[in-house]
Amino acid sequence: MKIFAISDLHLSGSNPKPMDIFGSHWQGHWDKIKASWQSKVRPEDIVLIPGDISWAMNLGEAIMDLNEIGAMPGRKILMKGNHDYWWSSISRVRNALPTNMYAIQNDYLELDGLVFCGTRGWTAPGGKDYTEHDQKIFERELNRLILSLKDIPMDKEIIMIFHYPPFDDRGKKTKIMDIIEGYPIKHILFGHLHGDSLNNVTEGLIDGINYHLVSCDYLNFELKLIMEV
Repeated sequence: MKIFAISDLHLSGSNPKPMDIFGSHWQGHWDKIKASWQSKVRPEDIVLIPGDISWAMNLGEAIMDLNEIGAMPGRKILMKGNHDYWWSSISRVRNALPTNMYAIQNDYLELDGLVFCGTRGWTAPGGKDYTEHDQKIFERELNRLILSLKDIPMDKEIIMIFHYPPFDDRGKKTKIMDIIEGYPIKHILFGHLHGDSLNNVTEGLIDGINYHLVSCDYLNFELKLIMEV
């Protein structure tokens, strides 16, 4: 079994939005992703999607995009991103998902002996435009992370999924790292970053954990292999 990841799909089936306004490399981006997906992923594999899945504004509008993803090979695990306005209550989201698609929120998922958990995250403290409102959201996300971790057996290998990176603009670790210290985490995935933010990325093996930025444009719209078991 292989674990792949790709983030920030930004699909818009019900109300098409041209993504090439963000650069010509985005033209036909979903077709590029599908070609990579179909060539790499088998039914038993797992694909992690850390947020910004659909531009839809409500769950009904997102169904077309969710079904597009559901039609692809493998099992899919979703995390909410900052643009996933369609993501309402977790029970409604889960009831709407196609077969072999899972959503994580304030909890964890175990598949084939591996544990998947995490939270959306938020802008890290210390940025020049950081506000008191941002601090409240960031602290709420820390609490959600605690909820997702609290019942995980410590003998399980953990893959952690965020939408926002667990680093600030200077690559310094945030309070997230204080919470996860001591857990058997092998990989941490995140997305969210695009454009000029891709020029200064923190990833790779750091203190025993493999960090992966998996924004689809950063990966040239190719799924990234995270691990094989």
